[in-house]
Amino acid sequence: MEYLLVGRWLLAFALLAVLGYPIAARLFSRFSTGGAGLAPIVGVTVVTIVAYWVGQVAFGWWTLWVGLAVLVALSAASALDLDRLREGELTVADDLPFDRDGATDAAVVFLAAFLLVIVIRAADPAVNPVGGEKFLDYGLLRTLLRAETLPPPDMWFAGEPLQYYYGGHLAATLLSGLTATPPQYAYNLALAGFYALLVTTAFDLAGNVASTRGISRRRAGAFGAVFVGLASNLLTATRLLAGWLPEGLRRRLAEVVAGRAEPEAADLLAGIDGFSYWTASRVIPGTINEFPFFAWLNGDLHAHMMGGSFLLLAVAVAFAYWQTPADQLRRRRLLVFAVLPVLGGFQIPTDTWSFPTMYGVAWLALTFAPARPLPLLPGGKRIENSLRSWLGGDNTNDARAGWKESPLSTELCRTGGALVVAGLSGLVGFLLGASFLLGASAGQTVAILEAADRSGLGALVVVHGAFLAAFLVFLFGKLGTEGRGSLAVAVVLAAVAGVLFDFAALVVVGPLLVGGWIALRLGRDVGFETALLVGGAGLVTIVELVYVAEEAGPGRFNTVFKTYFQVWVLWGLAMGPVLADLFEPPGRDGLATWWPSPETRRVAGRAFVGLLLVTTLPYAALALDAHFDRHDAGTLDATAFVERDHPEEAPAIEWLDDNAPTEAAAIGREATLLEAPGAYSSPTGLAENPSAPGMYDWNANPASSLTGIPTVAGWQHQVGYRGGDVYWERANAVDRAYAGDDAERIAVLEEYDVTHVWVGPGERDRYGEVSFQQFEGVELAFETETVRIYRVDPDQLSA
Repeated sequence: MEYLLVGRWLLAFALLAVLGYPIAARLFSRFSTGGAGLAPIVGVTVVTIVAYWVGQVAFGWWTLWVGLAVLVALSAASALDLDRLREGELTVADDLPFDRDGATDAAVVFLAAFLLVIVIRAADPAVNPVGGEKFLDYGLLRTLLRAETLPPPDMWFAGEPLQYYYGGHLAATLLSGLTATPPQYAYNLALAGFYALLVTTAFDLAGNVASTRGISRRRAGAFGAVFVGLASNLLTATRLLAGWLPEGLRRRLAEVVAGRAEPEAADLLAGIDGFSYWTASRVIPGTINEFPFFAWLNGDLHAHMMGGSFLLLAVAVAFAYWQTPADQLRRRRLLVFAVLPVLGGFQIPTDTWSFPTMYGVAWLALTFAPARPLPLLPGGKRIENSLRSWLGGDNTNDARAGWKESPLSTELCRTGGALVVAGLSGLVGFLLGASFLLGASAGQTVAILEAADRSGLGALVVVHGAFLAAFLVFLFGKLGTEGRGSLAVAVVLAAVAGVLFDFAALVVVGPLLVGGWIALRLGRDVGFETALLVGGAGLVTIVELVYVAEEAGPGRFNTVFKTYFQVWVLWGLAMGPVLADLFEPPGRDGLATWWPSPETRRVAGRAFVGLLLVTTLPYAALALDAHFDRHDAGTLDATAFVERDHPEEAPAIEWLDDNAPTEAAAIGREATLLEAPGAYSSPTGLAENPSAPGMYDWNANPASSLTGIPTVAGWQHQVGYRGGDVYWERANAVDRAYAGDDAERIAVLEEYDVTHVWVGPGERDRYGEVSFQQFEGVELAFETETVRIYRVDPDQLSA
C-alpha cells in the first residue's frame, strides 16, 4: 500500500488543523475544547471557499496557494494581539483558548477514523461504476484537475459548464495538490479524509454540547462519533432476531418491515445467512435510507457525504450562537449575518440539499437560545417590546424561565423573530450561492406526496427506531409530571392521526417534535441536543409531505436519499449528549426521576445504552467481515482494476489521457471526445440493441469518466441536471455520428468540435462495427484489439 501518500495526507490535515485552530478558537471560544476538533474542517473550509471564489475568474494550482495565504492571514489575525502588534510587538493574544486534552482527543479520533477508511479502501479501491456512481465522482475529480476556471467543464456534456455540486470535489482536488497526489490515489485518500472530518467534528461538537450541562465531554463525544460514523439502522438486528423465529413469524415480520406483503419481503429478513451490506440502505420501498458507514463502505465520493462535514460546521456555528450571552450583540450578529451566510453560500455548490437544513438548525438555535433573536435586527428590541406589550406580556420576563408570559407572545417574538432573522441570513447565503443555482437546471418542482406513497410504520421504526427509543426515554426523564402528561397526550394523538390520515411518520416523530419543543420551552435541563432532535424530526416529517419532483430519480427517491443522510448526521450528533446523560445522569436527573433510587436509574440507563449499541453496531462488524472476505487489492490506486479487468481498454485510456489535450491544443481546440452515451434507450431508434450498455456499466463512458476529457453526451444522469429534451438532443446527435449517413456524421463532428472519437466495446454493442477513416480530416491515432481512437481535425472534415 502507498504508506508515503497516507503520511502526506495526514501531515496536510495536521497543517490545516494548526492553521485553522486560531480561527476555530475565536469562533468557538466558549467550547470547552476551544474548538480543537473543528480546526481541521475550518482549515479545509477556508482554503476551499477562497479557491472557489478566485476560481470563478481563473483556476489553477496557484489558487491553492492563494487559499493557503488567506488561511494564514486569518489565522494570524485570530491568534495575534492586534493592539500590541500595532505597537510593533508580535505577541499571541492572551484570550486565545487552547485545550491540550481536547486537541489530543480530536487528533486520536481523526487518526482512527482516517485509517479505518484507508484499510477499507485499500481492500477495494476501484472506481468501478457497478453498484454506485464512482465514474461520476472520479470523473469530477479529473475534470477539476483539468479546469482553468470554475465551474469546470462538464465531462458528460462537452462545451457546457458543470451543473452538478462540486464544492466537496474541489476540496479533494486542492488536497491532492497540497500533497502532490495523483488523482487515482487522491480519490480514496479524500474519502478517508472526509470521513475523518465528519467523525472528528461530530466527536468535538457532541462533547461540547454535553459539557454545557455537566456531562462527560469524552463520553458524549465518543457516543456521537460512534452513531455518526459506525452505527446503522435496526435492520441487521432484526435479521438476527428473525433467525430465531419460526418461518411463519419471520415472514410476517418481513411484511411488517416492508410495509406491505411484497414477494421480496421474505428475503428482506432471510436471517444472518442472507446478510448483505446493501440491503440496510433500502428499507423503505422506492427510496434510499443511507447512513454514513454504508456510504463510505460503498465508496462513492458523493456530494452529500462531503457536504456532511460542512453541515456540521454550520451546526457548530449555530451552537456557538446558542452559547453567546445576550449582551454580546456584535458577536451574535457576526455569527448569524457573516459566518453562517458564507458557509451557506458555499454549501449550495457543495450539497444544495443541505442548505435549507443549515438554516433550519439556525432557526431552532435562534428560537431556543437564551438570547432573544429580534434584537439582532436594527430596531428589533423596540419592535419586540411593542409586540410583547400589545400581547399582554411582561417586557422584563425571560420566556425560558417558564410560562409566565403568554405562549402567543413567546412564540411570536421568539419563534417568529427567529424565522425572520434566519430568513435574512439565509437570503444572504442564497445570494452568495446564486451564481451556481442560476447555472443549474430549472426542471425541478416541489410536489405533494400521495398518502399511498408514504413510508410504512414498520420500515420507519427499523430506520429510526434506535433514535426514537433514546430520544423518547431522554425526554420522558426530563419533562417532569406536567411535561410527561403532555408527551403522553402527544403520543396518543400522533397514533390516532397516523391511523386516520395514513401518516405513519406522525407516530414516529410527532412525540419528538412536541416533547422536544415543550422541554426546550420549559427549560427542563435540556440543551442544544434537543434542538437537533426537533430538527431531525422536522426533516423526517417534511419528506412524508412533499418531495422534489425531478427527472434524476423516480418519485421521492432522491429527496429521501439526500435528506435522510442529514437526519442521520443531526440525530447521530444529538445521540452523544443524550446517551451520555442516560449512561451517567448529571446530578439527580437522568433516565427517569421517578425511579426509586439514583443507583437504579444508573443501572437501568447503562443497560439501555448498551442495548442501543448492541442493536446498531452489528452491521459494521458483519459488513467489514464480508468486505475483507471479498476484497484484498492492497493498494489505494482507484484505477488499478482497469488494467486487470479491461486490459485492452487500459492502454487506450492512458493514451487518450496523455495525448488528447495536447493534440487538441495543437489545432487550437479544447479536447472533446465522442463516445456512446451511457443511456438505457435511444429515442432515435439507431441503437436498439437491448444489450447495449446503459448507466452503471463499464462500457458506459469509460473514456471520459476516467480521464475527465469532456464527451458530447455522457450518462443519462444529465437528464436530471439539464432536462430530458436537452439531453436526448445530444444523445441523438451522438447516435447519428456513429450510425447516420456520412453527411449526418460529419455534421455532428463539426457541430460539437469533436477532436477524438472513441470506438470500443460499448460502441460496437450499440452501433455494430463502425469506422471513421473514410472521412478527410480523420485518422486512426491509436488502436488495441478492442478499441480504436480516431484523431479529428474539425477544420479539415469532409466526406
